[in-house]
Amino acid sequence: MLDLAMTLEELQHPRFARYYVRLAAVMDRRGAAAHRAQLVAGLSGRVIEIGAGHGGNFAYYPPAVTEVLAVEPDDHLRGLATVAAASAAVPVRVVAGHADALPAADGSLDAAVTSLVLCTVPNPASALAEIHRVLAPGGRLRFYEHVRSGHRLLAALQDAVVPVWSRAAGGCHPNRDTAAAVAAAGFTLEHVERFGFRAAALAPPVAHILGTARRP
Repeated sequence: MLDLAMTLEELQHPRFARYYVRLAAVMDRRGAAAHRAQLVAGLSGRVIEIGAGHGGNFAYYPPAVTEVLAVEPDDHLRGLATVAAASAAVPVRVVAGHADALPAADGSLDAAVTSLVLCTVPNPASALAEIHRVLAPGGRLRFYEHVRSGHRLLAALQDAVVPVWSRAAGGCHPNRDTAAAVAAAGFTLEHVERFGFRAAALAPPVAHILGTARRP
């Protein structure tokens, strides 16, 4: 297990965090808000959201959710998430933490949510193993992520830009095959919707997925 204090310090990206909040508002107007609502629709019970960011998903959780444990490593984003939690329709508890050491007991949660975060975690396999650990048998993982392009040349371009892009964009890796990683972590994929999405008017369409997986 990683050292929590050391890792939280390493996971601070204040400049990118402030940029991301502005970008997220643009993305929501362009359709990401509907994606967020679809992501959490139908959830119930106790939910953990990994990398909750500024709390952009909180407003969409349905009433059947009894608690959201929102884990966020970045100080700036966690502060904004705490403000957003205060006006959420369901109970939301925002805590400092990271994907490699989730603050929950084995099998204690009904669902887990990741939203544009598995691209940034240092080790997706480790993060997904932690999610698998905290979910009860039959628990659901909902994921909304941008992923590796299905076009060979675009995928090669994503591979090429990773060293620079990850440093500039808070550790983001645009070339990850997240659905395959979820399956490799022992989850059963139930539904994966793949689509292109433009984050801004002049931005190229980027491959995204919205999906549901189950812990057997």
